[in-house]
Amino acid sequence: MAKTASKSFWSKYQKRYQATKSLLCVGLDPELSKLPDCVKMAANPIWEFNRAIIESTSPYACAFKPNLAFYLADGVRGLEALYKTVELIPEDIPVILDCKVGDIGSTMSAYVTAFFADLKVDAITLNPLMGSDVLKPLLDREPSFAFALCLTSNPSAFEFLQSACMAKEIADWMQDFSSEKLGAVVGATRSSELYGMRKLLPGRILLIPGIGAQGGNLDAVLREAKDSIITPNILINSSRGIIFASSGSDFAVAAGKEAKALADRMM
Repeated sequence: MAKTASKSFWSKYQKRYQATKSLLCVGLDPELSKLPDCVKMAANPIWEFNRAIIESTSPYACAFKPNLAFYLADGVRGLEALYKTVELIPEDIPVILDCKVGDIGSTMSAYVTAFFADLKVDAITLNPLMGSDVLKPLLDREPSFAFALCLTSNPSAFEFLQSACMAKEIADWMQDFSSEKLGAVVGATRSSELYGMRKLLPGRILLIPGIGAQGGNLDAVLREAKDSIITPNILINSSRGIIFASSGSDFAVAAGKEAKALADRMM
């Protein structure tokens, strides 16, 4: 049965968190060169890999986040894997497409239609630097949700997103839009700034990448980024640390164990 995008990301996240107490977002970044040998000869390696990963990690996931780039890199076969991946994810677990789009007018409208109406994800990541025009097609559509890049975890982020207090400017700009439509990407490797960003973004869901392979401090995130104990409003993403926990035929079992261990640490 095809996935239906009938519930908002906001409501699905809140319900999933209350049901599981998990804050874990499992990043589905199936880089072809890193896939285990046991799936590389399949007709669609990414799909075979993702299917096993989803089945093993879904009990511990509050959300899944496929990264569009890794599917595009495998052409038509990769896009087929992406569609089948989104369809397989259980209906009660929200799906974020990590695409970082940020265009305007008919171009942004086309992205919104492709991702929400056709692919049927629950949320996307978004580059807000072209201003409010980027958001208009998304705001006009129900249901839809976006995480705006605000304070990223990459080393060269200081060149722009940390220059001239741009992260604060983006956070201030976000106040004009509903927290049920717009969240923020705030990198875990910027642990010294997490508390300040949470104060600037009360009531919003923060998508926090950088735990695991990038070396973000989980304890700092849990201490500084939660909105409240009852409604923490955070999603802590781990991609490579989970899905590539093993390169052998036990890759799915290893991923499930890693996801459980990480989710347990977040409770």
